[in-house]
Amino acid sequence: MSGAELYDVACAACHGADGSGLSSDRVGFQVPVPDFTDCSFASREPDGDWIAVAHEGGPMRGFDRTMPAFGAALSVDDLQRAMDYIRTLCGDDAWPRGELNLPRAMVTEKAYPEDEAVFTYGAALGGPGLHSSELVYEKRFGARNQVEVVVPFSYRERTGAASWAGGLGDLVFGVKRDFYHDMERGSIVAAAAEIKLPTGDREQGFGTGTPAFETFVSYGQILPNDAFFQFQGVFERPFDLDRAVEEGALRFVLGRSFTEGAWGRTWSPMLEVLGSRALESGATAHWDLLPQFQVTLNTRQHVMANLGVRFPLNDTASREPQLLVYLLWDWFDGGFFEGW
Repeated sequence: MSGAELYDVACAACHGADGSGLSSDRVGFQVPVPDFTDCSFASREPDGDWIAVAHEGGPMRGFDRTMPAFGAALSVDDLQRAMDYIRTLCGDDAWPRGELNLPRAMVTEKAYPEDEAVFTYGAALGGPGLHSSELVYEKRFGARNQVEVVVPFSYRERTGAASWAGGLGDLVFGVKRDFYHDMERGSIVAAAAEIKLPTGDREQGFGTGTPAFETFVSYGQILPNDAFFQFQGVFERPFDLDRAVEEGALRFVLGRSFTEGAWGRTWSPMLEVLGSRALESGATAHWDLLPQFQVTLNTRQHVMANLGVRFPLNDTASREPQLLVYLLWDWFDGGFFEGW
């Protein structure tokens, strides 16, 4: 049978002939039926998550058991054909597919516009004590756009004193837009513009003391065998060049995702190569290596953690390794405590 015929036989009784979902009085239960014609919803998840729910039932991804399991009646190939048909119900190619939402690296900004909250913590593994944290809030709007707020906070050991100083860093507000995506090629490209506000104490080392404009371009590429590559190029220009200098950065990510069983927990080991340089005469380019792995924590796979260590590759006399960890919540997919 074709995908449309499979959908009509297995799905239309609840999801409707047009995919918009039938009302509760027609289906006989109160659990809301997803609307496959809503591109904001239907475009976000990769095929694998949809097929997992269809094959094993709603609890496979922490949803209600009202969604039945079709694994005994339909093969994975059957469900893929039905899924291919469901993808046509959105009807707007401006929305990038969920497969292009590659795993988030520790530092490199991904190209996919997302609804996420990410808390990152870092600790120096040598030298003067430094504990840094950062809360990132990202909200998608429209098919291709995202706004972002970054709130950094750090504790630093005072040089020559047995005490610590802590404070807010420079707040960041940004807008990102997906300018190109192609599911057949497995590629996505985005650009962003950000403003840094001088909210951090410059004397304590928590800020630059001047506003700054930052722009970057991000690229993501799906590779064979569940591997992926990501790139980010960054340029930052402070408003007051007497207080801070222009900086550039290049960031590269290579990784691969592994799934426990057919649709279980996902592990994504990654290797980031991070380069940065002050754009002034005689400045040294700093290069770091950051091996890490991301893992999905809950059944719905919208809460994830990442652990890595950032190793300086040069200028090691003044730069120490750093332990980094983050907790990520894809809040569009449900509450933090849902789907466990």
